Amino acid sequence: MRLFGLPLLRHTSALPRLIPPSVTGSCCFHQGAFTGHPAQCHITHCRCQQGRGVSTTLGQHVQDLSGPEQRLLNKLYGGLVGGQRASLAESITLVETQHPRKKELAQVLLQRVLAHRKEQESQNGGKPVAFRIGLSGPPGAGKSSFIEVVGKMLTARGHKVSVLAVDPSSCTTGGSLLGDKTRMTELSRDMNAFIRPSPASGTLGGVTRTTNEAIVLCEGAGYDIVLVETVGVGQSEFAVADMVDMFVLLIPPAGGDELQGIKRGIIERADLVVVTKSDGDLVVPARRIQAEYTSALKLLRRQSKSWNPKVVRASSLTSEGIPEVWAKMESYRDTMVATGEFQGRRRNQQKVWMWSLIQENVLLHFQNHPSVRDALPHLEEKVTKGAISPGLAADLLLKAFSSS
Repeated sequence: MRLFGLPLLRHTSALPRLIPPSVTGSCCFHQGAFTGHPAQCHITHCRCQQGRGVSTTLGQHVQDLSGPEQRLLNKLYGGLVGGQRASLAESITLVETQHPRKKELAQVLLQRVLAHRKEQESQNGGKPVAFRIGLSGPPGAGKSSFIEVVGKMLTARGHKVSVLAVDPSSCTTGGSLLGDKTRMTELSRDMNAFIRPSPASGTLGGVTRTTNEAIVLCEGAGYDIVLVETVGVGQSEFAVADMVDMFVLLIPPAGGDELQGIKRGIIERADLVVVTKSDGDLVVPARRIQAEYTSALKLLRRQSKSWNPKVVRASSLTSEGIPEVWAKMESYRDTMVATGEFQGRRRNQQKVWMWSLIQENVLLHFQNHPSVRDALPHLEEKVTKGAISPGLAADLLLKAFSSS
């Protein structure tokens, strides 16, 4: 169950037969990479003779590690499991890279962190050691302020909190402001907290393509609470819900009427709705919104058999309602773990995320295919002139791709 370094497939621990016979007896762990790990010799005991179907294999990539690469991965892993924030930040940078070779190194590191996490969960009676919470909402809902207040409360209670904040990227320049860490001034100075802003880089759903892998690294570094703050999203952009244990929707007091709450989409995925800024003159509007969304959620289909979504009010300014929000989150976690839905949800999310990565990589492979690249300028010109329809152009490109 502990395989390392297959760059094209996530979760290779479920695919032992993909390793060819050439891996046995020549594992890189015996050449000095990741020495001292208890899982280092398991790779030589798997039934490698059963599989010959994958040409790009685990052993080939791992054996190709140079001395500096081995030392880098050993240093990152040692610092990561030791709780060093600098190593965690460097590891996340590695998984976010677009460099082909570094992406392979990132997968080697990730597989080892996954094995470490699996050992921790087995020591914890099979229960997850971390709680992943996704927070989303429209711009101006007070997400960063809410996270800082909740994070400070949790670190004061002995938790280690990691915040993965995703900032929108400019559609013209591609740059991001990455200002969430600047807003969380108190939490960013807390030694039991880690804040990592990342650009969305055009990824739909308010999260980056590597957010799921960054969550794994944060858990490996010992953070038991992982908060994922997304960009301000709309009704249909809720990819974060497919990578966290609990999806929390933050809405301001002027977040729309009851009809807005009934609309299918992001409201339907929420496990908890928090009406923010419930202080001063906004207390009365916040109570009205709370009542309207409570009645609206009753009309929506339940996601869980054991949990009914709740609507609560909170104020980041006065901290009123913040302990009650965390109590609801703990109640959700305890209920879902007791019924087994917590673990089942994580298993389903791994499959969903695998397919999302497949779709992204298939599109990239399609765009870089020689036949597609040759035909694309000519067909794009015809489409812009109205000579052919976009649908016909797409069909021609797909035929060029599949025929070769």
